[in-house]
Amino acid sequence: MGVSNSKEPDPGRAERIAQEGCILRGIVGSTVHGLSNPGTDDRDEMGVCVEPPEYIAGLRPFEHWVFRTQPEGMPSGPGDLDLTVYGLRKFCRLALKGSPTVLLLLFITGENLLERDELGEELQALAPAFVCRRTGRAFVGYVDAQRRGLLGEQHATRTRELSSEYGYDTKYAMHALRIAHQGRQLLTTGHISLPVAEPERSRLMEVRRGEIPLAEVLTRLHEQSAALERDILDSGIPDEPDRDRVDRFLVDAYRRSWATQTDPRT
Repeated sequence: MGVSNSKEPDPGRAERIAQEGCILRGIVGSTVHGLSNPGTDDRDEMGVCVEPPEYIAGLRPFEHWVFRTQPEGMPSGPGDLDLTVYGLRKFCRLALKGSPTVLLLLFITGENLLERDELGEELQALAPAFVCRRTGRAFVGYVDAQRRGLLGEQHATRTRELSSEYGYDTKYAMHALRIAHQGRQLLTTGHISLPVAEPERSRLMEVRRGEIPLAEVLTRLHEQSAALERDILDSGIPDEPDRDRVDRFLVDAYRRSWATQTDPRT
């Protein structure tokens, strides 16, 4: 089942744009972090495609195309595929805002990298242009939102992997701590290591297995968030991303791709 918000009346065309224009695609979610429970997780993938000229210069916006094994509104189960392919311009806009989910794709390598052409390689090499203090503040915001979700202060308390002993969603808590850890790594090194390296991986898996009380998880989140705030001030990175560099890449990427791209209507 494919779902698109590109406002393209022909779903098949939206799918062809996502597939034929794809420049980068990889496995994301728990698997790429080395934090999965075999036999329990779905398969999350993310990609980037170059849209045809009429979706950039014309009136047809292409935001992203989604494929899900399960119908819309139904939770994914073990082995189900959730794939999101962003248009290149939308992807870069999200990366400029510091989205931890989107930025992850820039650091995927090896067996988790499913598709990458020359433009995809150049997009990954563009990663330093997105890293700045604004990125750090975005990570802090995500961590705080996850903390409030754990406490039930934002939407409903997550229960998909509920700890029978401590009464909180352990997978959700693990990813909150993982985002904080990777945010600090990105600010201080300019890179995100995938999978998560030891000893942090083992500490995160303890949380996922429900071996850590919620109070301690919240303490760790508070400590990591405070450390992330310090890194924002001390890392010496620019206040804002290098938008000019990103803009030059976008213009060049679209020109080169359109010179060889076939019309998805044919």
